[in-house]
Amino acid sequence: MKKGDKVRFLSEKGGGIVAGFQGKDIVLVEDEDGFEIPMPVRECVVIDTDDYNIAKVNTLGMKKQPVDPVQTSRQARPSGDESSSTRRAINAFTEIKGNDLLNIKLAYVPQDIKAVTTTLFDAYLVNDSNYSLYYTYLVAEGKSWTARAHGLMEPNTKVFLEEFGKEFLNNMERVAVQLIPFKEEKSFLMKPATAVELRIDAVKFYKLHTFRDSDFFEEPALLYDVVKDDAPVRQVFVDAVQLQDALLGKGAVPKVAKESAAHSSSARQLANPSAKVIEVDLHIHELLDNTSGMTNGEMLEYQLGVFRRTMEENRRRVGQKIVFIHGKGEGVLRRAIETELKTKYKNCTFQDASFREYGFGATMVTIRSERQ
Repeated sequence: MKKGDKVRFLSEKGGGIVAGFQGKDIVLVEDEDGFEIPMPVRECVVIDTDDYNIAKVNTLGMKKQPVDPVQTSRQARPSGDESSSTRRAINAFTEIKGNDLLNIKLAYVPQDIKAVTTTLFDAYLVNDSNYSLYYTYLVAEGKSWTARAHGLMEPNTKVFLEEFGKEFLNNMERVAVQLIPFKEEKSFLMKPATAVELRIDAVKFYKLHTFRDSDFFEEPALLYDVVKDDAPVRQVFVDAVQLQDALLGKGAVPKVAKESAAHSSSARQLANPSAKVIEVDLHIHELLDNTSGMTNGEMLEYQLGVFRRTMEENRRRVGQKIVFIHGKGEGVLRRAIETELKTKYKNCTFQDASFREYGFGATMVTIRSERQ
């Protein structure tokens, strides 16, 4: 929503042209008599603007309380006393010729691209199609899921989902988007309901070059395809242990699971087929391209986050050996890892890794039993 957009009110009659704003939540709407009416942004809907200009019109209130999709559809539907020409304008203004294939993207936009290691991020769902969508955005918590945002979005628009800081990145390893596409008050080809699970690489949020220009945002953004040309996107992940066994001739080549192509620990992990050892280099320069603006404490917490994710991914692989390369240094990271192993991973044993191969800067962990 910007100056010059034509809007109408949701909960009462009237509307006009956007003349300005009072803070983030109040828009000044100039009516046909020239009076400026202050209205909450959430009570206004844009009916005449550029295709991708209504980023937060229907969803500004979703940071704390997701919009109910049924209620949203009721609010957005024109009342019976509106003229048929107004009804047609509201329903058809976002149609784009030849855009009936579903193309849906999940987008993450840094609020300050110049401070990418410390800034907050905004999450959006982009609907690049002529279909309306009921959507749900979810984040995994172990085997359970939590809905972070849900609602109804119009064709050829983007909606704001949530704002989050880098401390939440470790909780975003697995996200999912559920979609039900349809067209209101017109005939259409039915599209199937879709649920797509994605793996999010937290390391990318610290790398400036991963945020790129697009047609949907003025700022650089990190985009993930959810649906591309009507086809739900399926990421692939090959289990490292199964692959090692296959290379050693101990089994058939493993089938590809429909999961992430990148190992979610975000570290440089090398499988040693002869010793069946997973190596994880925790040196900060191996994990991040740029650490400017990060304190020592923040870097340590990031390294520990990689350590924890690796342990969680391998906790059921009894006998698996993992070498964490932390360097000698002052021993801060080494002591932190040992503390975690003693308190949170009592099902594992650990020792100094081979001095010949790693010097005095690595710890080898062995999974002895599945953690209860």
